[in-house]
Amino acid sequence: MESWMWCFLLCSHLLILYFSPSHSLCHPHDTSALLHFKNSFIIYEDPYYDACDTAGYFSKTRTWENGTDCCSWAGVTCHPISGHVTDLDLSCSGLVGNIHPNSTLFHLSHLHSLNLALNDFDESHLSSLFGGFVSLTHLNLSGTYSEGDIPSQISHLSKLVSLDLSYNGLKWKEHTWKRLLQNATVLRVLLLDENDMSSISIRTLNMSSSLVTLSLRENGLRGNLTDGSLCLPNLQHLDLSYNRALKGQLPEVSCRTTSLDFLDISNCGFQGSIPPSFSNLIHLTSLDLSDNNLNGSIPPSFFNLTHLTSLDLSDNNLNLNGSIPPSFSNLIHLTSLDLSGNNLGSIPPSFFNLTHLTSLDLSFNNLNGSIPPSFSNLIHLTSLDLSGNHLNGSIPPSFSNLIHLTSLDLSYNNLNGSIPPSFSNLILLTSLDLSYNHLNGSVPSSLLTLPRLTFLNLNANCLSGQIPNVFLQSNNIHELDLSNNKIEGELPSTLSNLQRLILLDLSHNKFIGQIPDVFVGLTKLNSLNLSDNNLGGPIPSSLFGLTQFSYLDCSNNKLEGPLPNKIRGFSNLTSLRLYGNFLNGTIPSWCLSLPSLVDLYLSENQFSGHISVISSYSLVRLSLSHNKLQGNIPDTIFSLVNLTDLDLSSNNLSGSVNFPLFSKLQNLERLNLSHNNQLSLNFKSNVNYSFSSLWSLDLSSTGLTEFPKLSGKVPILKLLHLSNNTLKGRVPNWLHDTNSSLYLLDLSHNLLTQSLDQFSWNQHLVYLDLSFNSITAGSSSICNATAIEVLNLSHNKLTGTIPQCLINSSTLEVLDLQLNKLHGPLPSTFAKNCQLRTLDLNGNQLLEGFLPESLSNCINLEVLNLGNNQIKDVFPHWLQTLPELKVLVLRANKLYGPIEGSKTKHGFPSLVIFDVSSNNFSGSIPNAYIKKFEAMKNVVLYPDWQYMEISISFAETNYHDSVTITTKAITMTMDRIRNDFVSIDLSKNRFEGGIPNAIGELHSLRGLNLSHNRLIGPIPQSMGNLRYLESLDLSSNMLIGGIPTELSNLNFLEVLNLSNNHLVGEIPRGQQFNTFPNDSYKGNSGLCGLPLTIKCSKDPEQHSPPSTTFRREPGFGFGWKPVAIGYGCGVVFGVGMGCCVLLIGKPQWLVRMVGGKLNKKVKRKTRMRSNENGSRMN
Repeated sequence: MESWMWCFLLCSHLLILYFSPSHSLCHPHDTSALLHFKNSFIIYEDPYYDACDTAGYFSKTRTWENGTDCCSWAGVTCHPISGHVTDLDLSCSGLVGNIHPNSTLFHLSHLHSLNLALNDFDESHLSSLFGGFVSLTHLNLSGTYSEGDIPSQISHLSKLVSLDLSYNGLKWKEHTWKRLLQNATVLRVLLLDENDMSSISIRTLNMSSSLVTLSLRENGLRGNLTDGSLCLPNLQHLDLSYNRALKGQLPEVSCRTTSLDFLDISNCGFQGSIPPSFSNLIHLTSLDLSDNNLNGSIPPSFFNLTHLTSLDLSDNNLNLNGSIPPSFSNLIHLTSLDLSGNNLGSIPPSFFNLTHLTSLDLSFNNLNGSIPPSFSNLIHLTSLDLSGNHLNGSIPPSFSNLIHLTSLDLSYNNLNGSIPPSFSNLILLTSLDLSYNHLNGSVPSSLLTLPRLTFLNLNANCLSGQIPNVFLQSNNIHELDLSNNKIEGELPSTLSNLQRLILLDLSHNKFIGQIPDVFVGLTKLNSLNLSDNNLGGPIPSSLFGLTQFSYLDCSNNKLEGPLPNKIRGFSNLTSLRLYGNFLNGTIPSWCLSLPSLVDLYLSENQFSGHISVISSYSLVRLSLSHNKLQGNIPDTIFSLVNLTDLDLSSNNLSGSVNFPLFSKLQNLERLNLSHNNQLSLNFKSNVNYSFSSLWSLDLSSTGLTEFPKLSGKVPILKLLHLSNNTLKGRVPNWLHDTNSSLYLLDLSHNLLTQSLDQFSWNQHLVYLDLSFNSITAGSSSICNATAIEVLNLSHNKLTGTIPQCLINSSTLEVLDLQLNKLHGPLPSTFAKNCQLRTLDLNGNQLLEGFLPESLSNCINLEVLNLGNNQIKDVFPHWLQTLPELKVLVLRANKLYGPIEGSKTKHGFPSLVIFDVSSNNFSGSIPNAYIKKFEAMKNVVLYPDWQYMEISISFAETNYHDSVTITTKAITMTMDRIRNDFVSIDLSKNRFEGGIPNAIGELHSLRGLNLSHNRLIGPIPQSMGNLRYLESLDLSSNMLIGGIPTELSNLNFLEVLNLSNNHLVGEIPRGQQFNTFPNDSYKGNSGLCGLPLTIKCSKDPEQHSPPSTTFRREPGFGFGWKPVAIGYGCGVVFGVGMGCCVLLIGKPQWLVRMVGGKLNKKVKRKTRMRSNENGSRMN
């Protein structure tokens, strides 16, 4: 009995000691070890660091002071009796340095728990001495920037319950891994995310039966997953995501007693279908199979996983038979569902029974039709994403019932209509994305006053009206994007209330007025884009005081005035884009000295003066082109070692430039000095130099008289522009030999006389322009350039025939050989895979023969110009099978016959320029074609795409088509064809009949020439509908009637020629008709009124056309055959009548015919009868 009493007293004493705080004094040995450990590191504290989910980043070692009890220090726990440190938690303590093998940390031999996570051990290796902590149950070294092999001694930690080495560069060896799993028999939590386990077999996961949580995310695991990994008896949480080398089929799940409730095997390489046996994972609450290569249908048994609350099947190729399976409604506990990126078709009504959903993502599927109103049933939704589908119709007003929504994304659809005002009910909404739709109407003011809205994106819609001036001071908006709409008016003054704003994008709209001076309080503003509007006036001063600014784009507006000489802000600015305005004055020095500036675009303004010293050494891209800058290129530009793009083109720069100095910029990729005629470039150097990164060089219009000596100095040069200089002599071999790296070579507008056969073209050449030189001889050598896409040899002295290799090319898109001396027939066989978009053979004069019907193989053809040659054929009706043909010029050839015919089927729907003038066409004007000139009917404006061009993306250049036309009474060459220029020229042919009324339906016409034909009848009144018409020539025909007054409504008509017709009546007055001279109407004797001197009489008969007046126009008159027939018949008739008179005297019928006395008696009798009838009536 006494022994029991003594035992009781002893235990009581021990318990008192254990719980007594006064006894937990730190062991001196451990105190010393901790202080030495602390002093071996640099302590870094950051009050703004939030990676640790704490208020700032403050080291726990702040409290570690010598002479105090270490057991009271932050992060330290001691044994209550011995005072030895048992738990050490220094996570997020700002420790920076290495843990060396002699570190006093390893003197803490009684440690049970060690947490050093989220410090910086400076890529040091993990010490083998960690294996000496034999009592450790919890070890966390995650996120410590450790690297190297995992020491084998780590497997000695047999008492481990949890191990976290994630987010390091540590590498596992298979024997270390296996020994750890064998020895750590009580290990429950193992977290090794972002380690290197590429040498570990996935099958070894089956070796640990104690694991409850296993996370091996992004570890490089490879092989096939087995069901053993899914059937570990105690495993509840398994994450194998982002292991791309895990491949094969998903395993069949054979166990029925698994306790797995969380499974993430997303972003792996699994393929095939989801096994039906996955339904055995009956305890699953979260399943993520996203971003694999799964296909097939979802097995029906899958929907027995009724405990699922989170399911992610996104970004697979699942075949859901065109719709979401109705069985999804069985998963009644789902709160989060992601089916995005699976090519779904429609949503079944039963889907809306998932009323517990809080997050739903159906983005980037093939959902079509309108948005079902039944979405309003999902009243608990906080996040809904339907972006990237084909949904149309309007946004359902019932969305306003989803009052818990915080995020709504309907972007990238085809939605139309207005934004529902009822969105004002969504008072919890923080993020709304409606971008890339067809929404119209104005921006609802209630949308801009939602109290919690932080993100609003309405980019790329058709919104109009003005921005409501309703921004409240209490707003929370961080990002506001209204770009690419049609919003107009002035910018609202209440923008000043957006004091939490980080990003504002109002670009590509129709804003006018000045930029309001509202930026003083927008201290958090980081990005501002106001580009492509009609904003004018100066840039407000408050903008230059923002210190957090990193991006400013006010390009392509009408801003004016100088930039300020001094500013207070922009210290963090990385991109400044002010190009395309009317800014003037000198470029202030601060522009070229901002410390963080990466991009500076000041091109297309009116800046003048010299370029000052440049000290923004961070500059990567610098463009000062298209200004009025003068003087020398500053030497400091050669110190910008980060520069990749330099554009100083189109200025008035002068002085001598030692070109090799640019080689100091070894990162330089693009250099443009073009259109500086006063620059003197010196390529000589005593020092060997090269441009290792330069791939684009433009020295056009720089006054070069000889080729730059750059052989071997530009090893990767792809694009070279040397046009508009006075280069002559031979082209250096390095520019065109087979070893050249050039893709583009432009030597146009020079004085080259070399024979084309002396070139040896490289097989990489894609774009070649030798136009406007005096290059001679044949062109067969060009066949060596097998990759050529754009070939311009126009305006030279080439002779011979067109090489068949060019016609057989499967790469050539542009062939321009106009104005040479080529002869012979056109090539007869165009390749079936012809890629031609432009074929211009105009003005060779010697090309002859027929038009090859194989030209219809070039289905991409947009421009066909065969004018001014000797082609003799009928009209090529087969060209109407070319759906993209926009320009058809056949002028000044020997084409003949009618154009109007029964072969009109397609009818040139894309044609905008139709010129068949100066041929021998006959018959009527082709009314059937005119009715099908669809592109001429629709007035389309191209604000950003003004000219017909072929974009060569790799070459960062465009080929512009040209055409010679007759309009406004002059023949002119358009070096670039405006997209809105629409013209028809049928002049100088033999067309007859009337002008069809259908011509008045071609509302886009700007030029119409029907002169010098045989047209009859009146001018159609429908021509008054051609409201964009600038030139109308109907001269030298046989038109009759009056000039329609409707023509006076043609406000753009500059030139009118109605001369040499049979027009009568008064000339209309008003608007443009008041400006036309007499010559517009000469040769119409029946016309009167201004500007003619003939005044109009009130008697309309006075101005009737003379009945016996015949035209004396060239090309008009009777042929010899009808004259001969008439003459013969007249002779026969005259002889017969003479014989009749001689034989029978003067017969009465003959007298009546010629109006003798008998005729007078008849007239007298007729008058008498009339008088008698009149008296009877009276």
